[in-house]
Amino acid sequence: METKTRITIRSKTLGVLIHDARLAARMSISECAKALGIGDITFRSYEKGKKSPSLPELEVLAFFLDLPITHFWGKDTISDNAPPTAPLDLPRLVGLRQRMIGALLRQERTKTSISMKSLAKQGGISANKLKSYEMGERPIPVPELEILISALGGRIENLLDTSGPIGQWIAQQKAIEDFLELPPELQEFVCQPVNRPYLELAHTLSDLSAEKLRSVAEGILDITF
Repeated sequence: METKTRITIRSKTLGVLIHDARLAARMSISECAKALGIGDITFRSYEKGKKSPSLPELEVLAFFLDLPITHFWGKDTISDNAPPTAPLDLPRLVGLRQRMIGALLRQERTKTSISMKSLAKQGGISANKLKSYEMGERPIPVPELEILISALGGRIENLLDTSGPIGQWIAQQKAIEDFLELPPELQEFVCQPVNRPYLELAHTLSDLSAEKLRSVAEGILDITF
């Protein structure tokens, strides 16, 4: 395939990926163009594959759309990778979580044998209001929830969603935060595919008892000496 044809095909493919990524991020052409410091017409030509962005522009776009830059090296659109599920009904999810948090609050209060009247007093609210919170009939403002759960000896972090779609997202964000807290040299080590066997070995060893670890260490000594 001649060079000109390859460039044309690549430009078209890149344009499709850019267009799809922008739609997935719910960004307008104007917003993306402004982020890159170019005009709407130029950005539109990128999406149509008539022109192609420079590498710095692509890097900024990936950052702006919160995507890994490697997304633009492939051919798969975000819609292709999306799970075959219906869009989330977020308002319904809010109501469901509201009822769950109310039930958890009631459960913790019962466990600690604190009366509704006593907890309401500590939270600076009426018993009727606390009851409506526990029944999931009304949302609990975060400052009030923090005071109530603290009075029960708990922490608001323990009430975070852990199993639903938002809970999975929270777990992913926590994993990213934990990774970024590692020293740069460890981050680099983890990211190298060639080091995966060492990580898997470390994971396996972490599950072993002290006795089994001692046995493994003795076995290694027998081999090396």
